[in-house]
Amino acid sequence: MYNGIMNVYKEAGFTSHDVVAKLRGICKQKKIGHTGTLDPDAVGVLPVCFGSGTKLCDMLTDWDKEYIATLRLGVVTDTQDLSGKVLFHAEEERIAALTKEQVGESILSFLGDYEQVPPMYSALKVNGKKLYELARAGKEVHRDPRPVTIHALELLGRTEEGDYLLRVRCSKGTYVRTLCHDIGAALGCGGCMSSLRRTMAAGFTLEQAVTLERVQEEGAALLLPVGRVFG
Repeated sequence: MYNGIMNVYKEAGFTSHDVVAKLRGICKQKKIGHTGTLDPDAVGVLPVCFGSGTKLCDMLTDWDKEYIATLRLGVVTDTQDLSGKVLFHAEEERIAALTKEQVGESILSFLGDYEQVPPMYSALKVNGKKLYELARAGKEVHRDPRPVTIHALELLGRTEEGDYLLRVRCSKGTYVRTLCHDIGAALGCGGCMSSLRRTMAAGFTLEQAVTLERVQEEGAALLLPVGRVFG
């Protein structure tokens, strides 16, 4: 049995569970677990634990994470990202009237502790049912807001599409797409997340992450011993 931690680069189109399933097939080992779900459309760092290293999954999930996200103003969807059904489109004039200073002030207002309502399209459970299962059945239930902490929040610029590029470092349990939704709501025009890349999780960085294609070629040789990670 292989033991240790692998810093995997999750590509778009895969769920975190898909990555674990592929690693089980590649390494011929069942005892593998990931350390924090990434949405299928998101990419980036996904630390995966093998063998005795799976004892660390819960601890690593609790550590802070960092993301590069893009915020699209003027669009509200039921999933709070571009994969969902559009619920609202703001007039272009309303978006054009916003100044960079207004947007920057709204973004920075979320720095620190804030109460975040989890999205319906999430894996959280209510009465034994996952929220996304209820959402797909057309049901919406009450969700209590949860305390999260935004440790760092920086406006990096704008993309060619006009979206706002954000760097976010946050606590466990933070939904970055909900943060984008909340920023849009605070500006009065609505907003959603248009892309997400996780650049750091539990101390593992994007520069060190390995693709599944590379794992297919090199296998368990890419595993980091637990002692090396925490030594």
